[in-house]
Amino acid sequence: MSSTGSTYGGSSVGAGTTHQASAPDTDVLGVSPVPAGHLVAEVVEDLSVFDGVTTERARAIITRYPQSRSALLPMLHLVQSVEGRVSQAGIQFCARELNLTAAEVSAVATFYTMYKRKTCGEHLVSVCTNTLCAVLGGDEIYQRLGEHLGEGGKRLGHNETAGEPGSTGSITLEHAECLAACDLGPVIQVNYEFYDNQTPETALDLVQALQRGEKPAPTRGAPLRDFRTAELELAGFWPDDEAGYRSTVDGPSAAVETLRGAKLAEDRGWTAPAMPNPPLPEVEKK
Repeated sequence: MSSTGSTYGGSSVGAGTTHQASAPDTDVLGVSPVPAGHLVAEVVEDLSVFDGVTTERARAIITRYPQSRSALLPMLHLVQSVEGRVSQAGIQFCARELNLTAAEVSAVATFYTMYKRKTCGEHLVSVCTNTLCAVLGGDEIYQRLGEHLGEGGKRLGHNETAGEPGSTGSITLEHAECLAACDLGPVIQVNYEFYDNQTPETALDLVQALQRGEKPAPTRGAPLRDFRTAELELAGFWPDDEAGYRSTVDGPSAAVETLRGAKLAEDRGWTAPAMPNPPLPEVEKK
């Protein structure tokens, strides 16, 4: 028996012997009701959904970065453009192309809320319920949309989909912590395009139009497209011709509310003091 002397708090556990010396190690695999092979075996997914075009795009993404693993974020968007979510097959596809483990890819895919583990609808509707939008009506908007999209008296919940995922008019609803448009709250995004100054009534009108297959123009930003097309754009792929590209990205980008302070300063001749620009300290050469 190995002695440990006195212990913190006077506990008798370990006061005379260590845990290791007092009892043998338990064979975890030996007592598990699950066969050991199942615990360690990795299921190999069918990656055929990621065709030659997707593989070519994935490898084009990789060439943008000096370190291949830096391509993971846009590659996960590419995966979502194909499946409408990040599936286990998508994780293994990224791992294969980037020479990473599935665990490394999963750690990233489950950290960021833009990567979905359930297949999204044709449109992803994000309702800001952070502090300012919430008090201005964001919570009521989220509740109203959940009630409208739900079935059987049950409200549609966070990251749940009304309709067959991916089909025309299907809607995935989520509440978002902040959409960075506090001056225009309450705000909604559809596939990451802004619809500003919403009310429960205008938000409901918007969602009903989406369900009918319409694509109402965002308040500002690019024309509305479906979720999977937006994901392809987030991966960095756009129409090759100039006219097609412009029709995809052109749209009003600034709101009167956002520019009000700058306009007031311009009208009144206000300027900010120049920032100090001291010389940078010299770095000692090694």
